Amino acid sequence: MTRDKRWGFAAILLAYFATSAFAQQYNIFHTKLENGLEVIAIENSIVPLATIEIAVRNGAFTEPPEYDGLSHLYEHMFFKANARYPDQESFLSRTGDLGIAWNAQTREEVVNYYFTLPKDEVRKGLEFMNDAIRTPLFLEEELAREAAVVIGEYDRQESNPIFHLLTAVNKKAWHKYYSHKNVIGDRQVIATADREKMRTIQQRYYVPNNAALLVAGDIQHEKVFKWVKKIFGSWRRGEEPFVSYPAPDHPPLPQSELVIVEKPVNAVTIEIVMHGPSVSKDPQATYAADVFSYILRQPNSKFYQTLVDSGLLTELGFSYYTLDKTGPITFLAQTSPEKYHAAVLAIFAQIEQFTDADYYTDEQLENAKHQLAINETYDQERPSNFAHTVGFWWSVAGLDYYLSYVDNLRRVTREDLNAYVRRYIQNAPYVMGVLVSPEDRKKLGLEGGKPL
Repeated sequence: MTRDKRWGFAAILLAYFATSAFAQQYNIFHTKLENGLEVIAIENSIVPLATIEIAVRNGAFTEPPEYDGLSHLYEHMFFKANARYPDQESFLSRTGDLGIAWNAQTREEVVNYYFTLPKDEVRKGLEFMNDAIRTPLFLEEELAREAAVVIGEYDRQESNPIFHLLTAVNKKAWHKYYSHKNVIGDRQVIATADREKMRTIQQRYYVPNNAALLVAGDIQHEKVFKWVKKIFGSWRRGEEPFVSYPAPDHPPLPQSELVIVEKPVNAVTIEIVMHGPSVSKDPQATYAADVFSYILRQPNSKFYQTLVDSGLLTELGFSYYTLDKTGPITFLAQTSPEKYHAAVLAIFAQIEQFTDADYYTDEQLENAKHQLAINETYDQERPSNFAHTVGFWWSVAGLDYYLSYVDNLRRVTREDLNAYVRRYIQNAPYVMGVLVSPEDRKKLGLEGGKPL
């Protein structure tokens, strides 16, 4: 489905959302304001608290190179001065008055901001959120201070050798539009950010028709909807950001590539990245990807036993990350320099066997689907976490995808897994990165940039 069709279908489905079996089971209620703001209430009275969250379709996927990392910086500026609270001191004082615990997160395709507070303060919390989302001041001194904080986060990550491996691989994997996958951003772009760029982000993406407001916890949805309409109803609708500023689709990898990263390390770390399915273009493959990844990660899998239990690898990870703009498939492994050559050969030998009839059992397949469904149930236990989950899927895939996720998992077959593996793994180009010390690189004969 195209993006426009997907969101259109989601709008139709939302009318069904409030009465669906899923919604009834978890007390989920939905409405939409005239300005386009989607409002989702999740009733759960397990504790006398509530979480108020704003999810915005923003993040790395909206960032051309000159904005690389500014969604993250904008996230930091959210908790600063606004029209009602003219400095951070007054903002923080108000969080204390309301008993608010607050945080936010920037990801590739969503930025979310959330407050957790006592249930009796929900209306005041909504007013507080309204001031923060609609009237930021972006004071120069606060912007400079937060830019330094973000650069400090960058410095801490940069001190880890693995960061350099992941960065080098990602620059090759997302060769044409790297900034649209680079959540942490570019140091120079962050350091030179100004109010004008913050205002541009606000005007493009921080509009009600590009946001969802979630309220989860010990609440009554009728009251919440009434309050939200009164507080947020005057928020002016903006232009549709992904019509005016479409996020690019990443072109396929033209060929497999090897990247060598030299750092003073003792072990050898290997990362292999492939382009996986995009949720809007091939949703069926995303369910298969989740199931297959779960099977491979288990200690009783042939993949794990062959590569780790044998002693070839000391660490092994395999994952698929669901995104609209091409979700990555990632292998991450660690071994000793002495076992590097054998380990690489063994990894690719395993990949060739992924579609063999005896590579996993029917019991392992059914167990993977069952456990993934259970994990979804556990996530719904805690209202604050559940709000984050719903907000993420609202932005990345649409609520229709999330509402039908468990049912679609249960329908996954061996044929679905084989189709996914053949299309996205066995017959796909990849980027392979190797993190190794300069001394071991010479010993292993990696001078010419060849993996073996």
